[in-house]
Amino acid sequence: MSEETTLTPATEGSDAASNYGGENKSPRSLLDPSSAILREKEGDARPKKGRRRKVSYLTLNKIDHVDYKEVAILKRFISERGKILSTRQTGNTAKQQRMIARAIRRAREMALIPFVMMEIGAERAPRRPRTDRPDRGDRQDRNNDNGE
Repeated sequence: MSEETTLTPATEGSDAASNYGGENKSPRSLLDPSSAILREKEGDARPKKGRRRKVSYLTLNKIDHVDYKEVAILKRFISERGKILSTRQTGNTAKQQRMIARAIRRAREMALIPFVMMEIGAERAPRRPRTDRPDRGDRQDRNNDNGE
C-alpha cells in the first residue's frame, strides 16, 4: 500500500485541467451550455436563429410602383400554374404584395395575363366508357311506354 499514491486536491485540479485541454475548469462549468469547450465539441459557435429574410426583387431594383401594363415584372410573381406567389417566396413587404396582387388582378381583367396556365401535356385524357355496368339501352323504351 505504500506504493500507491494518493491524489491531493492540488494534484486533482491539475489532472482535471490536463483532461480538458489545459483549461482550469471545474466539471460543473463544463455542463454550462455557454461553455466554450462544449461548443467546440458540438461544432457550432452559437445556435442558429433562423434563415435570412429574402430580399424582394422590387427592393433590389428600387421599383416604387408597378403598373398592370408591366407584364414582364408581373410574371416574376406568378407561379407556373398562374397563381400569385406568396410573400414568403417573393420576399415582398406587405405593401409591395398588395400592389403586385392588385396589378396582377387588373392585368388578368385586361387579358394581359391568363387566369390559369395549363402545362403542355397536362390536358385531360378523354373519358373511357365504363365497362363494369350493364347496358342501359332499353331506358328509352321504358320512358316511351310510360309516356304514351
